[in-house]
Amino acid sequence: MALLFSNATILPMTSSADSPRTFTGWAGVEGNRLTLLTTSADAASAFRAAHPSLREIDCRGKLLMPGLINTHCHAAMTLQRSYADDISLMSWLNDYIWPFESRQTPDEVALGMTLGIVEMLLGGVTSFVDMYYDQDRCVEVAERLGIRAVLGCNYFDSNIEEVFPQVERAVARAAAGSGRVRIAVAPHSPYTVSPENLVRGRELAERLGLGMMTHIAETRDEIRIVRERYGCTPVEHLDALGMLGPHVIGAHCVHVTDSDIATLAARGVVVSHNPQSNMKISSGVAPVEAMRHAGVLVTVATDGTCSNNDLDLWEELRTASFLQKSATGDPTALPAWEALRMATANGARAMGYADGELGVLREGALADLIVVDLQKPHLQPVHDVVSNLVYCGKAADVDTVVVDGRIVVEGRRIAGLDLQDLYARVAEAVRRITTAG
Repeated sequence: MALLFSNATILPMTSSADSPRTFTGWAGVEGNRLTLLTTSADAASAFRAAHPSLREIDCRGKLLMPGLINTHCHAAMTLQRSYADDISLMSWLNDYIWPFESRQTPDEVALGMTLGIVEMLLGGVTSFVDMYYDQDRCVEVAERLGIRAVLGCNYFDSNIEEVFPQVERAVARAAAGSGRVRIAVAPHSPYTVSPENLVRGRELAERLGLGMMTHIAETRDEIRIVRERYGCTPVEHLDALGMLGPHVIGAHCVHVTDSDIATLAARGVVVSHNPQSNMKISSGVAPVEAMRHAGVLVTVATDGTCSNNDLDLWEELRTASFLQKSATGDPTALPAWEALRMATANGARAMGYADGELGVLREGALADLIVVDLQKPHLQPVHDVVSNLVYCGKAADVDTVVVDGRIVVEGRRIAGLDLQDLYARVAEAVRRITTAG
């Protein structure tokens, strides 16, 4: 069914910060593409005439914009939300998170993924990059809920033989689906995966034509461990193994040197900035402005819900911008427009889409878009709508979500989903996991 969004304030995210950012008009969707973006009532009338059975959505008082893109999370870790807080990272991982994960079944991972995707969709996230286990099982979840995703199959030295067959199965299942789900190879980090197994992951990704992702330079402990073992920084270590390139997303990159930043830029590595997770675990503040000015493509993400503790990308935008202003002492650092680009156009490039294909509104682009209700006290008055979105926006402001031309959220509801039943199943899974063993 064709869609027509009428009388909307439209934020295409295609202009520069210095040119007009919004206009009032109409947007038409045919199939999974935007085919009309106009200020002309006549053009909108022609679109209606050409599609007599279209669905028209009146967007008076609302904003139409590209969907948000979360470039690093562990969505299934919703089952661990608030499970282990206010603990140092290594204790958090070794004493709480990894033991919890060892008791999960693939069905429980899929259940956690379901809750995570629901949370993201209701908050206007139309695409996400995930890094976790049992991703072959999670392809079906992403397909069923209608979101766009890159699912990274996470491995350590301890489970590589189990995960590599999952990669092959996940690729096959994604290939049989809608095309919205892609698969990636995801070694956990340079301190939990040996050089030999990092290279094995790269070789698997090359053989299957997949992207890669990994945690890089997240904590001071990681820097210390890698230096003790290999005599260099994590970035230098990964680069020496041929692990860095434009097909790679590096999560965090908090403790990077000027030389590391130059290497990331030269190799075309995408950096996923996770400001609130870094704050909570006391990892530090990533030098986002230095990386951006060096030419690194920087995106923004939530990380997992047990290190954040939610999947609200709007909060991350505000935090990312404020942190850079505070850390640099420069109130002009990471302005609202650039922060929003990190969660839209930049995120699309991180997922492997061509410029202009995703993360923007333009004719011919994939129809991944959201409708934001501007009729909220915290979004009025509107001196600058981009500033309002980045500095005041909340997940609950999102009214309608379209992914691949299909409405998946309308009136803040996901059709066919019984939230109370989902919550009950999550509670039972958590009860079993935390009392097992």
